Amino acid sequence: MTKNAPIKPHSASNHNAAPLSLVNAHSDKKATIGLDLMTYEQLEEFGEELNTVRQRVLDDLGQKDADYIRRVIKAQKASEVLGRIGIFMPFFPPAFIAGILFLGLAKILDNMEIGHNVMHGQYDWMNDPMVDASRYEWDNIAPAKDWKHGHNYIHHTYTNIHGMDRDIGYNMFRIDEDQPWYASHRFNLPLAFILMLIFEWGIMYHGVELDQYLQGKITKEDFQGRKKRALKKIRKQVFKDYIAWPVLGIALVPFVGWWAPVAILVANIVANVIRNVWSFIIIFCGHFPAEVQTFAEEDAQNETRGQWYLRQLLGSANISGHKPFHVLTGNLSYQVEHHLFPDIPARRYPEVAEDVKLLVEKYGLQYNTGRLSKQVASVIRQLAKLGHKPDDPYKIGNSPESKALRRAKREAAAARREEEARAPQLTS
Repeated sequence: MTKNAPIKPHSASNHNAAPLSLVNAHSDKKATIGLDLMTYEQLEEFGEELNTVRQRVLDDLGQKDADYIRRVIKAQKASEVLGRIGIFMPFFPPAFIAGILFLGLAKILDNMEIGHNVMHGQYDWMNDPMVDASRYEWDNIAPAKDWKHGHNYIHHTYTNIHGMDRDIGYNMFRIDEDQPWYASHRFNLPLAFILMLIFEWGIMYHGVELDQYLQGKITKEDFQGRKKRALKKIRKQVFKDYIAWPVLGIALVPFVGWWAPVAILVANIVANVIRNVWSFIIIFCGHFPAEVQTFAEEDAQNETRGQWYLRQLLGSANISGHKPFHVLTGNLSYQVEHHLFPDIPARRYPEVAEDVKLLVEKYGLQYNTGRLSKQVASVIRQLAKLGHKPDDPYKIGNSPESKALRRAKREAAAARREEEARAPQLTS
């Protein structure tokens, strides 16, 4: 076994996989985000202070961070081995149940603290192929390539901007007052429960972007590539969990009975459901509690870095808890800090949170946090409340008033873009 080379100090000082601010090259109009809370000068200062926090952490990254992620990977692999051994003991219920739990734990660690964070490029500065964002493929139905585009680029660049961030409601739920209401939103809660059980499949479908293709927003070639990658990943995951392992269980039939392979199949299904439920809860609690804010595209155009930071702060929510809990969430329980610094190793978010809280207090801003039960209850109330048909016809998607309003907004936006495109020609 090859020993990893020591990490040199300041190996991550120049690391940068951070999203860019939203810029409109055809207009010099300033963004208005945050002006109800701070002046432009304060926003600039706010951005500089968070840049300083970011650089301080980057300068300090090194051997201890590399050792940490490698320990987590070893723990994940050990948990999977124990889980696989346990589910091959269906004749001994305590070991069988423990096997399911260990396998579920392995999938949670793989998807949350390892996969999600590695694919954000948080450990690229290590120059270790095992934690290279461009090579990592997780134990999930969703292909890494399409997840990274939809999550790292679309979601983290355009966080909570209507019409740009496709994670607002995942095109399925109404989770914000500014979203038009449709009849399907009556089923906000039951649909959320179903998605929770099959969450990895929902992530995969979201990444295929069928709706974007049907609306003409992506090319046929792009869509076909996404579909091909998704089908390839589905075949791989289904074969591994639902065919290969149960088939190996046939060897137990002479000793246990015909039901041994079935028990192993069920164990794999349950382990995946455990991971799906946990991931769903943590992600929804970080994005959709009632206090989380959303934004209009015109307000975010040409935002400064300070305004981008403020948008991340106001558009996220944390979950309080102890250290093992945070590890199991992939430290996404620090969703605020993750949205501020998505390419910094998540294990550093607890220390970063202390700096963020000081800045929040200094500028009189909102810091949304609470225990898991509080955030879950807030998400449920939000889904239930916004599932009801609103009295205002302008908020009902299929009403004549709503259609006319959206048409007027599209026409105004098109006229504005045309005017902005002509502006350089008129001044040349």
